[in-house]
Amino acid sequence: MITKAVVPIAGLGTRLFPASHAFKKEMFPIVAPDGIARALLHYQIKDLVEAGIQEICIITQPGEQEMVLDYFKGPGDVYLKRLEKYPHLRSEADEMASMADRLYFVEQTEQEGFGHAIYQSKRFAAESPVLMCLGDHLFRGKEKSCHLQLIERFQETGGRSVSAVNKIAPEELRGYGTISGKRRMNNRQLVDVDLIIEKPDIPTARVKLRVDGLENDEFLGWFGMHALAPSIYEVLERMIRDDIRQGGEFQMTYAQELQRQEEGYCAYEMLDGQRFDFGIPADFVTSVTNYAKE
Repeated sequence: MITKAVVPIAGLGTRLFPASHAFKKEMFPIVAPDGIARALLHYQIKDLVEAGIQEICIITQPGEQEMVLDYFKGPGDVYLKRLEKYPHLRSEADEMASMADRLYFVEQTEQEGFGHAIYQSKRFAAESPVLMCLGDHLFRGKEKSCHLQLIERFQETGGRSVSAVNKIAPEELRGYGTISGKRRMNNRQLVDVDLIIEKPDIPTARVKLRVDGLENDEFLGWFGMHALAPSIYEVLERMIRDDIRQGGEFQMTYAQELQRQEEGYCAYEMLDGQRFDFGIPADFVTSVTNYAKE
């Protein structure tokens, strides 16, 4: 059972500049269907706790821990007194404080890539599997939370890493890790992966990244959450030690491909789930609007 999660927010958020220069993008206000305005990261933590996660590691840039922790600890006595006229918001403050007790922090002191950021949580993981979720994404399942679905698939595979995936079109390939593989007969949403490529070009994807059951020019790309076996940290450690980079950085997707080669890897097509991407301005506008809806 996975009881630990890792949420990286150490990126600079350059695609949302200049707003991200003034304020961390993962702390931007987002309104939920219940009408409450929370920080983007707040929803991620809330969903993880509801999925049974006990400990959550936030990967930050140097100096950001205090800002995040202050948010979850909530306001002081004067502000809390004001909230008494809004009981639903007063209870929200209490819930936030309980979340703060679950949070751990590590820093990525240099911008050396996404894989390098995740490696900073090795000591937190302590040889346990982790659920890793992108800090600028939110997820919503229809019948069951996306987080819980992926945790259950990790158990189903016997502890082999599982990444959530969804269908993407050719023009989206440039933004996602993409897989090929074969679906399992007893669960067609579960795929035994035989290749992972980060941001492939269209000709490569058409030849190498096929999954049965998809139409022509349909592919399965990263959804934004991964249930990772502890060996991923050994792979990342070797990459950093041997200076194995792609595009000048230590890439997480390449580490996942190496882990696949060594012990196998699975993907889960998230049919009962929706992803909200807040990483670029156009997607941010769409996601803010859609996330507020039931």
